[in-house]
Amino acid sequence: MPGESPLSMMQPSRQRLSRPAAARLDPDRTTPVVVPARRWPLWWILVPAAIVVALVPAWVWGWYYSAAVANRTLAGWIEREATVGRIYSCGSQGIGGFPLRIEVRCADAEAQINNYQPPFVVKAKDATFTAAVYHPTLLVGDVTAPLSLVGANDASRLVANWSRANVSVRGLPTDPESVSFTLDRPRLDRTGKDNATADAGGDPLFKAERAELQGRLIAGSPRNNPVIETVLRLTAATAPTLHPVVAEPIKAEIEIVLRGFKDLGPKSLAARFREMEAAGGNIEVKRLRIARSDAIVVGTGTLNVNPHGKLDGLIRIAVVGIERIVPLLGIDQLIGRGVDRITGADSGSRQGLAALDRLMPGLGGALRDTANASVIENLKKMGEPTEIDHKPAILLPLRFSDGAIYLGMVPLGDAPALF
Repeated sequence: MPGESPLSMMQPSRQRLSRPAAARLDPDRTTPVVVPARRWPLWWILVPAAIVVALVPAWVWGWYYSAAVANRTLAGWIEREATVGRIYSCGSQGIGGFPLRIEVRCADAEAQINNYQPPFVVKAKDATFTAAVYHPTLLVGDVTAPLSLVGANDASRLVANWSRANVSVRGLPTDPESVSFTLDRPRLDRTGKDNATADAGGDPLFKAERAELQGRLIAGSPRNNPVIETVLRLTAATAPTLHPVVAEPIKAEIEIVLRGFKDLGPKSLAARFREMEAAGGNIEVKRLRIARSDAIVVGTGTLNVNPHGKLDGLIRIAVVGIERIVPLLGIDQLIGRGVDRITGADSGSRQGLAALDRLMPGLGGALRDTANASVIENLKKMGEPTEIDHKPAILLPLRFSDGAIYLGMVPLGDAPALF
């Protein structure tokens, strides 16, 4: 071999391949001193191996303990919901996920909602809840679409679809901390009795690219005067049957804070808002932003619940593109109801401006345009100029008076009673 002397090449191969001892030079001599090679103690290998062997049964025990905690937590949430009339059941149920997580699967999931009139049933194909071994009280659920809502007479049916649905619940049933829902590409349709899915045909009620709803405790405690923050976010959402303003895609973010609840025990929403009214609580709108391609609305304010269960209060809103928003507020419907009263038409006939068009073609449309232009001009005079995203806007009061809603002096409709 290169670099070897003929003498060393003549030595036996075992001797040549053996590891030579380390050598160092003596400081007082020129001859090297041989230092024996260091050998690691055997216990350096045996101790880590023993630790690993000991941890295996400990991890198995810990997984089963965490699985039991997660299972009790989920069962506790189900029992909590049952006390307020929401009864959940599974066609079949199993638990797994060893060794890194706990997974509870519910096939043919069903919920009977009895605290709503009329009662209805919610059915889903599959629901899976998972929890980390080190945090068994944080449950993350995935629900497989479609989900159907069937009325008591099985005549009306709502069908919800999505590409992905996720629900997260943190805390124990007796001390809930937060809950969140996330839906990717959600869609809600009304179908007939014979159409089990939205694909079979139906009336679209709502769809979006993404919908998020989050609620969390920000002050107090679950058992004593909790303060709850709730955030709703919508991306590219439409609800054509709800209101003309949301007939085109919108991006919305609404953040509110609820004060006045006694605790977070299982109760109906009506009972909670009665508590709020009795305690002098309120609904603080910390952030409101709704954006269309042609208009933007932002606002903040505070609402109270009066003894009749109706909303009172004020939200100051700024509007970009008020010329495009006002025609969608239903001014023509208000005028139409006035025409009905003048002509003595039946209140249920809803003839309105159509009756004027029959008397003189185009009269109803001209009156509608004139009314909208007048309202826009008055709102501009009433409001204060401001800016949103460097665009000119008008700042206006959105008032709630015993449930009636007014934009400035323009009536918009009525909010339903909360109890």
